[in-house]
Parts: sequence; C-alpha cells; structure tokens
Amino acid sequence: MIAHKKEFYGGFTLFVAFFIVLFIIFSPIFKGQNGMEYLDSLYNSISKGSAYYIPKVKKETDTFKGNTVNMALKMADENQAQQTAMLFTTAGATAEVSGAQLNVSGDLGNILANCLADSDSMYNNDGTKVSGKYGYNERQVLYNWWTALKAADKDLKKQKLFKEAKTVALVIKKTVETSYNYYTIEPQNITDKMGIVIFSLVFYVCYTLWYGFSILFMFEGWGLKLGH
Repeated sequence: MIAHKKEFYGGFTLFVAFFIVLFIIFSPIFKGQNGMEYLDSLYNSISKGSAYYIPKVKKETDTFKGNTVNMALKMADENQAQQTAMLFTTAGATAEVSGAQLNVSGDLGNILANCLADSDSMYNNDGTKVSGKYGYNERQVLYNWWTALKAADKDLKKQKLFKEAKTVALVIKKTVETSYNYYTIEPQNITDKMGIVIFSLVFYVCYTLWYGFSILFMFEGWGLKLGH
C-alpha cells in the first residue's frame, strides 16, 4: 500500500533515471572509453605532472658516489638474474650469477644513477631507449630494477647499512614505481582541464545524493518513517 503516491513515484522516477545515467556512464562514448575509464585516464595524466621526483632523488643518490657496496640479491629465477646483472654491469659494477642468486659489488652511487637514468627515460615514455640499452622489454627492465632494489634494501639492512638502505627504498618508491606506473601516460596540466575536473567532482557529489534521495522518497512514499 503506497501512502503518498506523488512522493513515491517521484522517488521511483529519480531511481530509474539514476540507472539510465549509470548505463550512459559505462558506455564507450568518451573517445572509445566509458566515463570511468576516461576520468581515470584524465586524473592519471594530471597527477603525472606533479609526480616527477627524479631530480630531487638524484641529489640524494649522488652523495653515495664512491661508496662501494657488496650485495647478495635473490631473484625469482636464473633468467631474471641474468637480465638484472646487465643493469649493474652497465653501471660499472660486477655481477656474478649463480642460479637465481646475484652477487653484486660496485659503487652504489653509480648503480643508482643508472637506475635513475632508466626510470627517467620511462617516465618520459622513451621506452625504446631502455629496451635498446639492454636488449629486452623496457617494462621488464624496470620490474627487474624493482626486484633487485627490494632485495638490495633487505641485504643492506642485514649489513646495518641503514643510510644506504633508506636511499635505495627512496629510489624504489619515488622513481622506479612512479615511472613504471606512469609509463605511456601523457601528462596534462590541470588548468587545461579545469572545467572537466570541476564538473566531475560536482557531478560525483550530486549523483551520490541523487541515489540517496530517490531511496528516501520511495520509502517515505510507502509510509515508512525513521523512529526510535
């Protein structure tokens, strides 16, 4: 039994319209993308412009030039160990492979400088420079850097080289992971897309309220009321 038909059917209309709009949002009408994909791509491109930390991190890593370290790194398998060895030897270090084990000895500053150079190329979407440098896929190169530096961080801490480990962790977080995640994304300035950004934020709030009020009106139309 509907107590208040006008209120109920008003809420029901809002409820149906909500899902019509939802269907449109998830339709590929935004340059071949649906609304969520389009906004995700937009916000990724905007955020990329403010996530470039490599010059700042380089100032930190340069302080370790001339600092020789010896590290035992455990890789996933022998193939990855062979691939990763090239990352270190290109930086002037020595790298001995024994199965999945990689024993590295070299200048930590130079090793990290080579990592930053690869990360910088990837951040600027120049993956061919990285793949041409080592002879295999550029994403795999950065993944190998990530795996090797994770192992290096752990090994340096075992040696109580905490300053070195802290800098390695900084490189992982601020350069390797950032460059990998933003690879192929073209950066955009938020001021160029300010209208879309403001509209999307306002629409999100209004759309959420839209759903809530449609349910509220239908329940009240049924005659349901909150009580205590």
